[in-house]
Amino acid sequence: MFVAMNRFKVAVGSETAFEDIWRNRNSTLSEMPGFQQFHMLRGKTNADEGYTLYASHTIWESEQHFSDWTKSENFRAAHRNAGDHKAIYLGPPSFEGFNAVEGI
Repeated sequence: MFVAMNRFKVAVGSETAFEDIWRNRNSTLSEMPGFQQFHMLRGKTNADEGYTLYASHTIWESEQHFSDWTKSENFRAAHRNAGDHKAIYLGPPSFEGFNAVEGI
């Protein structure tokens, strides 16, 4: 199992717009071989630094399946308009990938 996560720092006051972008997107993840689950997680608001933390969380059968997704036309289509909403982000997302070493 491979878990791919992106952390987003969303400007305070832009949380609804950010969540709407994700809820209303045309996702094709379920069409990808090896895809298992997706979750968008909302974290704490850091008022001092002006952002709310979010993390996208996808679970894949393997790291190779995730890598194949990142090279696919589906991936390019999903990220085609990513720059249209720069004002709601405090910087680019931060990626983290994890291979499972144990599971119950």
